[in-house]
Amino acid sequence: MSLKPRNKPEQVILHQGDLPDGLDFGSAVAVDTETQGLNLHRDRLCVAQLSAGDGICHLVQFAADTYDAPNLKALLIDPAVTKIFHFARFDVVILKRYLGVTINPVFCTKIASKLVRTYTDKHGLKNVTKELVGIDLSKEQQSSDWAAAELSSDQLSYAAADVLNLHLIRNRLADMLEREGRMDLARACFDFLETRGELDALGWADSDIFAHT
Repeated sequence: MSLKPRNKPEQVILHQGDLPDGLDFGSAVAVDTETQGLNLHRDRLCVAQLSAGDGICHLVQFAADTYDAPNLKALLIDPAVTKIFHFARFDVVILKRYLGVTINPVFCTKIASKLVRTYTDKHGLKNVTKELVGIDLSKEQQSSDWAAAELSSDQLSYAAADVLNLHLIRNRLADMLEREGRMDLARACFDFLETRGELDALGWADSDIFAHT
């Protein structure tokens, strides 16, 4: 499959509660989540969006207390499929809390960006996407009611856009990591995400346990 920058998805497919049987995302899948807020103890998982990098986005919408999702869970724990996130630190924790899965392997484009784009302090998805693939993401729907029973077309487009170019971004950041000799360091950071997320969930989100004081 030839990856190319995409301003908008070719197709957005909404699923209720789980992915359908038989979907094949290949060796890597871009994943993001939408929640009611960013408090791990208060705000529930509402949507998970996934893409194979082919311009098609699959959105799984969750009703409250309905998180069986066997097909999605199987994909997230499949060791043969790399899960690409931007700010995986949050997503892996919220997915583990609601789906009960430990996600592996992971590639986090935010961590990768911070390791190699040291010439800037702008590592949000909007900034990274603009520089590396030339696409200007709209974040207008970021703060909206993702727990609504019916999502608007603007919400669906927003959610899809967040995973649309992650494969291409991952590839370009991976090239930079290899160039700078930091790929092994990045992989070690990705492997630590499960522990970092557990610390967040247990109350150490704002504490540097490695600090002297």
